[in-house]
Amino acid sequence: MANTHFGFQTVAEEEKAKRVAGVFTSVASKYDIMNDLMSAGLHRIWKRFAVGLANVHEGNRVLDVAGGSADLSRLFLKKVGSSGQVVLTDINNAMLRVGRDRLLDEGIATPTTQCDAEHLPFPDNYFDCVSIAFGLRNVTHKEAALREMHRVLKPGGRVIVLEFSKVAKPLEKAYDLYSFKLLPKMGELIAGDAESYRYLAESIRMHPGQEELKQMMVDAGLARVEYFKMTGGVVAVHRGYKL
Repeated sequence: MANTHFGFQTVAEEEKAKRVAGVFTSVASKYDIMNDLMSAGLHRIWKRFAVGLANVHEGNRVLDVAGGSADLSRLFLKKVGSSGQVVLTDINNAMLRVGRDRLLDEGIATPTTQCDAEHLPFPDNYFDCVSIAFGLRNVTHKEAALREMHRVLKPGGRVIVLEFSKVAKPLEKAYDLYSFKLLPKMGELIAGDAESYRYLAESIRMHPGQEELKQMMVDAGLARVEYFKMTGGVVAVHRGYKL
């Protein structure tokens, strides 16, 4: 039985998926509030920037992997218009319901599918863009997920990965203090769950840095891979194309 990491813990691969599911089921109802508090609203700027880099147009098809509360799906829907399509997916049913219900409350109906990023239930060469925002670090086999994103992408299409990344050296001490002291406290006070936000901080530290993730995308078959660091490297947007 192979092992992987769940934050700083070493666990069986089969156990990680269950634990991650538990984290997001626990925080789903407070997910958006916590995002605003944790990032002081910056996550909205990061997401708009990522969608801008996707360069999607009227009539395009977009797959939003691990789309959760549908922030990216909403932005993409404005870009692709009524002739396009955005498919919202997440492995976690509680998170998917939050995103679906939010869109329905706004009068927006778009396809939603509960699925694993490592096994996307879509045909080859189907989407003009595939995005994943703050989800890749929770995937057990990141390489498999990136290969799947490449598979369902049309030639000329692009993969967009928005994720927490390797922070600039001068910011490390302050970032560690915030992540391991303040963040779990906020999680406890707002979401009633300190442990899930402790996992969040640990999972960020275990996620590949900018250059490592770039190489993983290249290994998955993507070309012209580049990345854009934001907020001192707290997050990065990676973009790669299918030739």
